Amino acid sequence: MGNNNYEVGFKDAMVRKMMGPPAMSATALAGEVGVPQTTLSRWLKDYGRVAAAGGHMSSKKRPGNWSAEEKLAAILEYEKLDEESRGRYLREKGLYSVDIERWREEVLGALGKKAKKKGDAKDRRIRDLEGDLRRKEKALAETAALLVLKKKAQAIWGDSEDER
Repeated sequence: MGNNNYEVGFKDAMVRKMMGPPAMSATALAGEVGVPQTTLSRWLKDYGRVAAAGGHMSSKKRPGNWSAEEKLAAILEYEKLDEESRGRYLREKGLYSVDIERWREEVLGALGKKAKKKGDAKDRRIRDLEGDLRRKEKALAETAALLVLKKKAQAIWGDSEDER
């Protein structure tokens, strides 16, 4: 069966299911809807070409086709999200985190500011200290739990020094 035997709306729905969230594999979707896996995979591959030409198969745009205003809005929206929401946002928009980072650097460059690098020494020091703090908090919690267990054991079985 060729591509032309299916309605555009059906193709759009199938591509959306494969792109998620939650994304389904072409194989799993083929078993569910009865469309050959190769056909579904081709639709997914063709999605980029069709969308770039302004056709159907998704409202997502390729990162290179975004206007400056859209890029700025995406950066601002992305920056205020937590990590999990950022991933969902990127999937919904058909972007990667490197696209947002590149656009951010372009905007800052256009404003005459140097983009802050992730490897900044202060940022690394803060991450290291936060990691140390987390490890120490876990150790303290473990020590407190052991102390509580020791007291309970002494209450149940008595002091081990009394038996000598």
